Amino acid sequence: MQFRRKFGRKKESKPTKGLFLILLLVVAVILWYKMEVILDSLF
Repeated sequence: MQFRRKFGRKKESKPTKGLFLILLLVVAVILWYKMEVILDSLF
């Protein structure tokens, strides 16, 4: 409950930063899978 309240306050102050981090994570995952496919096609 304490953590939830803290997280909510944090999200309120900077919502754009959280969205940016999620977007960055998604891009990293996509790049990782694409890199795997490229490596498979090369070798």
